[in-house]
Amino acid sequence: MIRLTRLNNQAFIINSDLIKFVEQSPDTLLTLINGEKIVVRETVEQVLERLIAFRRSVLQGLAMAWDGSAAHNLFTDPDAGKREPPK
Repeated sequence: MIRLTRLNNQAFIINSDLIKFVEQSPDTLLTLINGEKIVVRETVEQVLERLIAFRRSVLQGLAMAWDGSAAHNLFTDPDAGKREPPK
């Protein structure tokens, strides 16, 4: 989820998975996967930065599985996510 601002300065949060296109024309226009269009105050670059930051935070959260004593990297330890949590 990322926070953006409509042209009327109303902030909103959108599920980034719903964004299909981001265009500059001259305002920044989001086209969602359902065809809905939203104009936002942020530039294309700012939207992209927020998308990348959000995805990075999600991937970092998925990459580390805590077993109570150490963190295991899911990319190098395929069984890390399959272990039962400590009781």
